[in-house]
Amino acid sequence: MQAIKTQIDRAEYLRLDAASPVKHEFYRGEIFAMAGGTFSHAKISLNISSHLHALLRGNPCRPMNSDMRVATPSGLDTYPDVSVYCHEPELADNDCTLLNPVLIVEVLSPGTRSYDRGDKFMLYRSMPSLRDYLLVESESVFVEHYQRIGPHEWHLHEYQQSSDVLDLASIGQTLEIARFYDGLGLS
Repeated sequence: MQAIKTQIDRAEYLRLDAASPVKHEFYRGEIFAMAGGTFSHAKISLNISSHLHALLRGNPCRPMNSDMRVATPSGLDTYPDVSVYCHEPELADNDCTLLNPVLIVEVLSPGTRSYDRGDKFMLYRSMPSLRDYLLVESESVFVEHYQRIGPHEWHLHEYQQSSDVLDLASIGQTLEIARFYDGLGLS
């Protein structure tokens, strides 16, 4: 990703982002425009959000879509495809930034795959509240589930079958992988 603006502070980023019809990511004084996704990317994100919304009804945890900005202690401000918080949300920036997600989901595309697995995940790990990180492929059935098992320790479980079921202890739910890909004809 190439920065569209550099050498600015977070306050200026927040002003620019609030006034723009395009979402932006901010890290270390640089702003990056977030590109729109493909049909598959959007469908998978909606499927996961809808599935979580239905599962978490009456539960103290709530899903948020990609309109909810997340800020990390490591200095990243970004808009994950899906995030979930439990109990009371910790909000900043006039209720535009969530600080305590327990689950973050990123739907992968060719242009973001390496970043979401690497640098972005490293920055997300600085959030003490984060318990689960899901990376969901948009071109095939493949889900990577990183689960925090200690302060600096994560366990990886991969799912490659639509019949697989993923256990998210952080929200007390199991998710059917097939629901992620509903309506896309991927197997």
